[in-house]
Amino acid sequence: MRYKGVLFDLDGTLVNSAQDMYTALNLTLTEVAFPIVSYAQVCSWVGNGIDMLVKRGLSGGMDLNPELPQTLIDLATATFREHYAQLAGQYANLYPNVEIGLASLSSFSKALITNKDRVFTEPLLEQLKLSAYFDAVVCGDDGLKKPAAAPLIKACELMELKPSEVIMVGDSKSDILAAQNANIDAVALTYGYHQGVNLQDYNPQYLCDNFLDIIPILTQR
Repeated sequence: MRYKGVLFDLDGTLVNSAQDMYTALNLTLTEVAFPIVSYAQVCSWVGNGIDMLVKRGLSGGMDLNPELPQTLIDLATATFREHYAQLAGQYANLYPNVEIGLASLSSFSKALITNKDRVFTEPLLEQLKLSAYFDAVVCGDDGLKKPAAAPLIKACELMELKPSEVIMVGDSKSDILAAQNANIDAVALTYGYHQGVNLQDYNPQYLCDNFLDIIPILTQR
């Protein structure tokens, strides 16, 4: 078969976790006396790690406010982490067919690559019973985050595979750009958190509406 391994994003690809982050962010904004934000806004901001999510919440949009004091950013980020540590996984759930799809890929090496910190990632994987599916887990605090190529290359090394032997599955432009930066083929999922962009504009090799649509891609020869 053309591919021997699969790299998966987490939030928006395997897990719908926006409600947890939405709740934690609004609790944080309330504590620092900033306006709360909508669920739709949070969904459009997810994908670049907690630090960026908090900055977007404080700024009220994707465009960051350059006048935000660093002390405020640090306080809000620490506050968010406290709330999210208590909430992570409370409202999260798997997208349709994710568990069936992962189970059907038992012959492939699989790695999880997320911009979420490990302290939040591993408990979430355990809670949703996903840990056993992955041969490697690369988190945002392990080094550079997507869209950098580094986390994808690290996952390939951990699985002892070449970039040409794996494919990246994700729901955001960061996933597609990271794959392109690493010279890895990409599957873009039409559900999830797209940050308001049309993923087709980033020219992924494949575009899928359903998680199970990746199966025929992976089993082609």
